[in-house]
Amino acid sequence: MSQATATRISQPQVKSPGVTASLVETPQIEQTHGGFHVTRQHMLKESKTYQSQTLMGGLSGFESPIGLDRRDRLNALRSGDIGFVHSWDINTSVDGPGTRMTVFMSGCPLRCQYCQNPDTWKMRDGQPVYLKAMIDKVERYKDLFQATGGGITFSGGESMMQPAFVSRVFRAAKEMDVHTCLDTSGFLNRNYTDDMIRDIDLCLLDVKSGNEETYRKVTGGVLQPTIDFGKRLSRLGSKIWVRFVLVPELTDSIENVEGVARICEQFGDAVEHIDVLGFHQLGRPKWHELRIPYPLENAKGPSRELRERVRKQFESHGFTVY
Repeated sequence: MSQATATRISQPQVKSPGVTASLVETPQIEQTHGGFHVTRQHMLKESKTYQSQTLMGGLSGFESPIGLDRRDRLNALRSGDIGFVHSWDINTSVDGPGTRMTVFMSGCPLRCQYCQNPDTWKMRDGQPVYLKAMIDKVERYKDLFQATGGGITFSGGESMMQPAFVSRVFRAAKEMDVHTCLDTSGFLNRNYTDDMIRDIDLCLLDVKSGNEETYRKVTGGVLQPTIDFGKRLSRLGSKIWVRFVLVPELTDSIENVEGVARICEQFGDAVEHIDVLGFHQLGRPKWHELRIPYPLENAKGPSRELRERVRKQFESHGFTVY
């Protein structure tokens, strides 16, 4: 998949109740490379906006429930009255069709070796945002979404860690006739009821490996929940764009790619295409900044020949490949 650039809407300076610091204006351009959201230098500690980004989780324009105590926050999280959000942006044709509002939720149970945003792993590092504030934001952009065939996408982190919040926003979006998209590994399949899934128009399903051994090596988790979630999406009428990250000497073996293709076949006609995302090192500075040992320090991106081989493998199974 070729590199793509998404424009972040400039957001106004705001103050939240009880907070004396106001947000510093964020840069105009936010880039997404090959389907990955990449938080640039302004989200790192040495940047001038780090303190305000830490305070507000990379957000502005949302009323934050800063005054809630821990118990109230947990109860509100379970009910979906609040969600913990890392950041959000407006982009085009990156996280689904048309112009979209992509919300990056905080928290992830996996530890993928090629993760671009390790700063989203811990839910507590996100900014709590009221459900109503998020729904109001969707309504604000409703006309833009409908004019471009776009909508709202929840990504992460792992958006399925906060099922009540995400599903309630999706339900409200559907009532506004706004397209919904979930970007997920499917690892938390059991968190979602069938009714929740029925409000997902499109799922960007990250099939990280075609066999259990490689999946565990890449993520620290197990593969079967992803397969189960994909089958449920298909059964309940959601469309799927499969995403597969191609990392030389990690996910690139012929056997592993064949395994991914066979998994995708189980999802039937729900799969509209497969995105083959070439590994890159744009996320490496964040691992260093967070002082997390980076397992792919010396890894290279896939060659043109490797990408072509993988594309042909998927196409031999009847899939459209981007």
